[in-house]
Parts: sequence; structure tokens; C-alpha cells
Amino acid sequence: MVAADARTAITFSLSPGQAHDAPEGRALLGRLSAPNRPLHLLMDRAYEGNETRQLALDLGFIPVVPPLKTRVEPWEYDREMYKRRNEVERQFRRLKGFRRIFSRFEKLDVMFLGFISFALIADGLRMC
Repeated sequence: MVAADARTAITFSLSPGQAHDAPEGRALLGRLSAPNRPLHLLMDRAYEGNETRQLALDLGFIPVVPPLKTRVEPWEYDREMYKRRNEVERQFRRLKGFRRIFSRFEKLDVMFLGFISFALIADGLRMC
């Protein structure tokens, strides 16, 4: 999921449970248009690979992701900005408040995607 803030999802997709998150994350980034000004892109450590970070830089984002502790050449990142990553995690928690999402009753992906879309809309309308 790519989110603009704690309440606004920009795009999301489903991936197989056994698949790694990074390739799907790169596909989601590829769907975005380049920002008109540099924007911070807060990412989980699952997306800290060179390929994902380079794609974010090529698109005009400033990647904010800590390097793995095993990196030979770690990079600097904005630690204060990284603390805001929990906003997206809170959005996932709110989505899991919908029983049909956390237990995945739907057998078809299209139905599950439709219900996630519905839950995101309902969550967004709660603030109005």
C-alpha cells in the first residue's frame, strides 16, 4: 500500500502470501507519477534494497528507510521522519478492524479488493 498520510491510501495491491514485498512495492511505485517537488517516501526495512531505493530516487522521491545492520556501506536517513512510518501501520490496523478483511472470508481476489476499497472509503468518511 502506498499512502499519502494516516487516512489516505493512494494505491494498493494484493500479492501472494509467499512472495516478498519488495517486487510488489516497486510495481506500486512504478504506477505513481513523479512528484512536482521532492517528497519523502517512508518505507519499511523490507524495501531497503538498492533496486527499490534507486527507483524511488529516479521517480523524484527521497527514500527514508534504515539500512540493514549487515550492510557494508550503510547510508544516512532522516530518523525523525522515519518515526512517522507508524501512520501507515495505524491505517492497516484500522482496516483489520473490519472482520471480513482480517479473516479474509472472500475467496476471490476481486471481491477482497472490493471490500478493501469499501473499508478505505468508510474509514475516510469517518473523519468527515
